[in-house]
Amino acid sequence: MTVRSAGILLYRQKAESEPDVWIAHMGGPFWARKDEHAWSIPKGEYVEDENPLVAAMREFFEEMGTPAPPGDYTELGAFRQPSGKVITVFAAEADFEPEQIVSNTFSLEWPKGSGVVRDYPEIDAARWFTASEARTKLVKGQVPILDALLELLEPA
Repeated sequence: MTVRSAGILLYRQKAESEPDVWIAHMGGPFWARKDEHAWSIPKGEYVEDENPLVAAMREFFEEMGTPAPPGDYTELGAFRQPSGKVITVFAAEADFEPEQIVSNTFSLEWPKGSGVVRDYPEIDAARWFTASEARTKLVKGQVPILDALLELLEPA
């Protein structure tokens, strides 16, 4: 059975330059000291009969601690990840500037085998990057999502 996720990629256009995109640094001890290819679009899993946009909005709220901004959301497509997971992604132009990021948490035994279980935020930071910067920040499986957005934004 395919694991499905839905996510939101916010962007903002700046005059005469590439767009910025809003992405998030993954939380937890595995990602703590990583920066390159350690960022993701805000996303999360949903069940097959759930509306992917509704799921993407819910997951955005859970990871950012604030609702996704209003906007005209366009489906960029469904993107298969190296793990086999399929992410359905929606994009919207927005000038999103939350005062703080308050992510939901997950429990993890760390170090593995230690018997010590701690809670970690799913997301420990989020911010705007230029599309070029995001290309090196995003986990490699999500770079095609960025490419789809840039293709969508290309002048006709």
